[in-house]
Parts: sequence; C-alpha cells; structure tokens
Amino acid sequence: MRRPWPDLGTYVAELERLGELKRVPVEVDPKFEVAEIVQRVVRQGGPALLFERVKGARFPLVMDLFGSERRIELALGRHPQEIGQELVALIQRLNPPSLQAFWAARGQLLRARHLRPRMVGSAPVQQVVEDPALTSLPNLWSWPRDGGPFITWGPTLTVSPVNGRRNFGLYRLQVFDDRTTGMHWQSMKGGRGHHFEAERRGQPLEAAVVLGGDPVTMLSAIFPLPDDFDELGFAGYVRGAPTRLVRGRTIALDVPANAEIILEGVVPPGERRMEGPFGDHYGHYSEAELFPVFHVRRVTRRRAPIIPAAVVGVPPQEDKWIGLAVADIVGPLIKVVNPSIVDLFASDDAAFHNLLIVASTERHPKEVLKTAFNLLGTGQLALTKVAVMVRAEVPVRNYRRVLRELWHRFEPAERMLLIPTAPLDTLDYTSFTLHVGSKLVLDATGDVVQPAEPPQAVEDPRRFDPRIRDHRLVEGFLVVRVREQPREVLEGLIKWQGLGPVRFIAAVSEDVDLGDRTSLIWGIFTRFDPARDMIFGEQRFVGAKPVYGGRIGIDATWKPGYPPVLEMPAETVRRVDQRWGDYFEREP
Repeated sequence: MRRPWPDLGTYVAELERLGELKRVPVEVDPKFEVAEIVQRVVRQGGPALLFERVKGARFPLVMDLFGSERRIELALGRHPQEIGQELVALIQRLNPPSLQAFWAARGQLLRARHLRPRMVGSAPVQQVVEDPALTSLPNLWSWPRDGGPFITWGPTLTVSPVNGRRNFGLYRLQVFDDRTTGMHWQSMKGGRGHHFEAERRGQPLEAAVVLGGDPVTMLSAIFPLPDDFDELGFAGYVRGAPTRLVRGRTIALDVPANAEIILEGVVPPGERRMEGPFGDHYGHYSEAELFPVFHVRRVTRRRAPIIPAAVVGVPPQEDKWIGLAVADIVGPLIKVVNPSIVDLFASDDAAFHNLLIVASTERHPKEVLKTAFNLLGTGQLALTKVAVMVRAEVPVRNYRRVLRELWHRFEPAERMLLIPTAPLDTLDYTSFTLHVGSKLVLDATGDVVQPAEPPQAVEDPRRFDPRIRDHRLVEGFLVVRVREQPREVLEGLIKWQGLGPVRFIAAVSEDVDLGDRTSLIWGIFTRFDPARDMIFGEQRFVGAKPVYGGRIGIDATWKPGYPPVLEMPAETVRRVDQRWGDYFEREP
C-alpha cells in the first residue's frame, strides 16, 4: 500500500505524471460543452481532465478523477477488493475473541486507531475566508432541461441534533444564486434523516458542503455504511491515517482540513423550493420537486483551489467505476451478515439499484427468500427494484449464465415474489410516485424445470406483428424493439406459437441498441415497474395468493408520463466535434 494522498492537488499532480490526466487549456463552457467532452472521454476509456479555463468561473475544474479501475486503485492506495477482504479477515479473526485472536489481528487493530479523526488548529481550507459567491464557481449545466447549474460533487456534512452522530453524504445541489442552493436529500439518506430530526424540533440544521479533498475523503461520502457510522472515520481506516478536521468558522461543525473549499451554512426548517429537473444516472431527467434549501453563510477555501465535478447520464459514466469499487469494499461485509450469500452484484449497466444478482446457498426451505428479504431491508440495497437469486456456483457478473439459470430453474408459480408497494430510489420514475414503487424477486435456485437448452433462434416476430422493428434472442430471453402499442404487441406475442419454448419477452423502445449489452440492460431495467408492466400468460388466484404461469412479458418501453431521455443539443455536439483538436494535444 502506498502512502495516502494529503490532498486533491497532490493526487491530480500524480495522475498527470502517470499519464492519467490531461489538461484542457482553452476556455470551455460549463453549460453543456464540458459534459459532452467528459462523456466522450469516459466512453473512450480516457484520462481525468483538468479544465484550466471555465467560462465565468474563478477556479479550474477537474473531472473523471475515478473513471477507471486504475485511478480507483491509485485513489485508495490499493485495490478496493483488498480493503473488503481485510475487513472480513479482521471480523473472522476476532470471532471468537481471545488474546491469541487479538494478537493475530494486531496489524489491522493498529490500523483501526485511524478511525478517530484528528482535530487541528489551522487548515489549508481556511487560508481564505470570504462571502459566498456561488455563481463564480465552475458549476455544471449538463443537460438542456436541467433546472440550472449544479454542484455535482459536493459531499455534505451534517450532525444529528438527537445523538450528535455525523453524516457525510453526496447529494447534488442546484445553485439558485450566490448564497442559496437546493439540498437534494434523497429518501433513506443520512442527511435527510438529520434534517427531519432538526425540522421536527423547529431548528435549522447546520451543514457544510465540502468541495474537493484527498481522494479517500471524497469517495467516503459514497460508502453505503450503516446509519450513524462515521464516513470520515471509515475514510481514516481506509487511508491508513486519520482524517484531519478543523472547526468551521461560522458553524459548529468539524470539517475536512484538507478540502479545497467549504461552504458553511444552514438548512432552515419548513423551507422548500422547487429543485430540478436534473439529468440523472438513470439516463432520464429526475423531475422538479420541492426540496430543502441550503443558505450559505460563509466560504472558506485554499488560495488556489481545484473544484471537482462529475457528469451522470446513460451508462457508462464515471460512476460505473465508483459503484464497482464500493461493491468490492462493502460486498464482503454483507456476506458476513448474511452467511448464505456467496457473491452479489449490483449491475452498473442497470444504474445499480435496478438489478441485483445474488448467488447463495439454500440450507433449508425458502432460505433464499429469507436472504432476499434481508438484502431488501439493508441500507441502500433496500432501494433494489429487481433481485435475481441464483445458485452458489453461478458467476453473478456473467449475464448469460444468469439468464441460463432463469431458463432452466425459474418458474413463476412458486419462485417469484412481486411486492406491489415498497421503498424505491428517489430517482426511479417508473412508478409515477416519488420514493415508492414495486419490487420483484426471481428465484432461480430450485430444481431444473426446463431441461432442454435455450433456443438459438426463433421465427422472426416481425412477421407476426409489423410494429416490431427488430429483435434479439439471448439464452431464451427474447427482446423486441417496438414502434408503438408495446403492451398490445406483448399480449399477442405471449400467445404466439411461433416463438416455441421462449419463456421471457421484453419490449424496449427504439433508442435501445439491441447489439450493445449496456444499452440493452439499461433499456430494460430502468424503464419498467414490475407491478404495472409485467404480463403473464396465466394468472389466477388461489384464495388471496396470486399464481402466475406461462410466458412472461415485460413492457420496458418509454411511457407517457416518463421524464424525457437525456439528449445533448445538436449545436453542442457540433461545437465539440469542431473543437476536439483544440482541447488536447492528442486524443485521449
């Protein structure tokens, strides 16, 4: 493990030395142009980008800091899998506790001393103290229907007014003016809980938005840790050195001393303002809703700060690599709590919360269902929409293998659970109800119900229905791209004998590329609500129990009432095409 990075500037300098960062010396527009450049670079597997001149901004902007496995490993000082394995090893060595166990784990226990942050009297982030001027920051306006410019990488620090526990979470902030932003506290997030507690008491909640910092501190805001577990403390453990904190100038909060900029302020009780829309990582806009308002009292900063930001949209984006790293760290701990779990994978292609694949053992009847219930009630996994349970030996990141398991071992009558109303990701639009939607559990761990191999070809469904534009068959799972009236098309296909043994049919919209795995998975799992959009060849009730059978159809098309798909303005695309050679000395 290498020595920890002291701050963002040091990390950026090392990325540049290693060829993992490119400077963009020409002026760029934070409205659309930056986002278009970054998306292209991410999809090319290119480097981080330092925009030295951002139109209307006082400070440079750095992006795509964590957009590759190598940069994630550089940021953390080691591969994230090593961190997860180390934590599990510590738990196992201390179970049962004994003097011998403590001695064997002494190295890790010494590392645990870094969980406690260290207070300092002065800090680089307080070299300059000034009045707020938020509109002079390099705030991004990424998509044409966005409600305005946003701070997209501003982890927010709050403290519970009930128990004094700290939360450090990443939430977007729409910049309204020089002194106020929206505070997009999503459902089931720690900051939202602290604001709820303060509001119930009629008190304002102090908050600090942290722009920049050492890379471990920046990433710690995303770790899905248990409630009241200090993210900054965990950052100290991961880093191998305690997080350095300094008392804020106008708020009674301890803030990261090595940050680039701190926005100090309060979130008053009862105040709401329309925030959004915002082009989000589901590939659609999250619509404007009423959210709390953050009032900035004071700004502290370094003399020459660098401001980080991120772009989200249709996968893949930078958040793919961040999400996979988080899974590598936290996944092993989930397996400790749920010993029947062998492996699990939140699909980055499906924007993480929409598809969870779990390999597990079944030691007693319906243990797999018990495991699914546990996961759907655990932290951020509670936001999962579709969970697919497979046998222990199935590789969870191999989509084809998972589909084959569903083909051979899944039958809906006894191996499917449909929950019509449950907590859902705030960003999920498919239920038409904020924070609430349906969930689906598919259990493919049982005995073989279909011994024959999946068909390799079927009769062209376009002959059956001209509204079908194209199709693809993957391990017995048929996907059709439909022009119009998808539900009517699916109802016909379910009954059509020309499909032979096909058991699953999904209808997707015309913007989905059937030949691209990421587009296909994104196009299916981000666009259907299980309770509303599934069609069954057979459906009946036995008492109060619904019994399903026959073919299963999934209407995963864009529907009236859904927010628009993210599309960059044509003039921005042309501008970036024309200027591409100006941005870089050579293409990244």
